[in-house]
Amino acid sequence: MDAIATSPTEALIGPPDSRTGSTGTRPPERCADAQPGPGDTVWELPHSPESAGAARRITRDTLGAWGMDEGATDQALIVVSELVTNAVEHALPPIALHLGRAAPGGALHIEVDDGGPAAQEGGWTATCPADEHGRGGAIVAVLATSHGCRAGEHGVTYWADL
Repeated sequence: MDAIATSPTEALIGPPDSRTGSTGTRPPERCADAQPGPGDTVWELPHSPESAGAARRITRDTLGAWGMDEGATDQALIVVSELVTNAVEHALPPIALHLGRAAPGGALHIEVDDGGPAAQEGGWTATCPADEHGRGGAIVAVLATSHGCRAGEHGVTYWADL
């Protein structure tokens, strides 16, 4: 018998995984490319538009548990939303969200892995006017102290430090 989800996030990505200490399925093998640090959390997300909202909820819950202040949390939510939305709209699955900090109270490190560039744009991008999309990278650049991307064996990782 299937378990009943206890939250909207759990309904979308699954129950907490006691082996990883995070919510969702075990991280994809490609997450090893990112070399997460001790205390980092990793979630695999579905390749769907709803994943941006799930990633925001995960991030808010995680940063709240870490005691991060509201202003920094708000900036992190915007960055996470932009990076996950880009993965859904412009890349192949799978998608994974990494959250980590250098030390308690230290800088936040965000990564979103994807399966590499898709052959065509996602449904939202393909149907909206050009002036209504394409600002995600600029938004991340303004909010992050540093950001970038790296290609791995199994896809691309976009990252930002706040």
